[in-house]
Amino acid sequence: MHVIETSRLTTSYGKNRGIVDVDLQVEPGEIFGFIGPNGAGKTTTIRTLLNFIFPDSGKAEIFGLDCIRKTSEIKRQIGYIPGEVNYYDNMRVRDLLAYAASFHRNGAAQQINPLSERFGLNLDQRIDALSFGNKKKVAIVQALLHQPRLLILDEPTSGLDPLMQKRFFELLQEENKAGTTIFFSSHILSEVERLCSRVAIIKDGRILKIETIDRLKDKTYKKVSLHLYQPIENEANPLSRMPGVSQIQQENQNLRFFYQGDINLLLKELTQIPLENIWLEEPSLEEIFLHEYEEGVDPA
Repeated sequence: MHVIETSRLTTSYGKNRGIVDVDLQVEPGEIFGFIGPNGAGKTTTIRTLLNFIFPDSGKAEIFGLDCIRKTSEIKRQIGYIPGEVNYYDNMRVRDLLAYAASFHRNGAAQQINPLSERFGLNLDQRIDALSFGNKKKVAIVQALLHQPRLLILDEPTSGLDPLMQKRFFELLQEENKAGTTIFFSSHILSEVERLCSRVAIIKDGRILKIETIDRLKDKTYKKVSLHLYQPIENEANPLSRMPGVSQIQQENQNLRFFYQGDINLLLKELTQIPLENIWLEEPSLEEIFLHEYEEGVDPA
């Protein structure tokens, strides 16, 4: 059974686009990345899964349960960190977390102190006195109190300083090793690369590609940089007509591009160019993402 499964899930805001035909399958125990820039449809997908907004069509299930009909049962088993955090301003942190723990099993309240200490959270402060970063810490603690089976994270590190981010990532890895499945939505690709085993790329409300991080990095593109003896005109550049070459950029004697294909064919083609030096590199996840996004790769 998949922890999260959607089929042709579509949600719109009147005449405005939301998400279209989103198909996802998140396996038990994995850290699944969901990446795209702001406005791509990440938060809409999450809000639809959580039954905060209703889909126009399609199906969404968590733990094999329908996200609309069984939303109460689902929410007892998940933790959620939203991108924007809003609480009752006049409550103290301690009271807010105790209130949140009261909705779960008895052991949830016992997690308040150790989790708060881990993030340096002052339990006696009022919510309205907290910075955005400290409100995000409250959200992290609240999401983890009841040791959820699934964590749904929407841009969870915004507002956290580097030290708190490090502690947060360590905690996520501990939770995952203990069996928690994590759905990690972010536009910060280094975070996704660091944590996730698989990733879905979303653009304009549609899934472009779902792939493992290793496969994205190892079986997609090479980043090629050339230093030429002299610049060449675009019309005389044989690479511009070669299959598998994309995003050619030339600046004086420096030429850069992505290549997908047999490296021997590329080397043969390069013999026609006044070449002084060559560098072949594995692209970063960010470079792969930008390439996929600009190319609009068909998920098939």
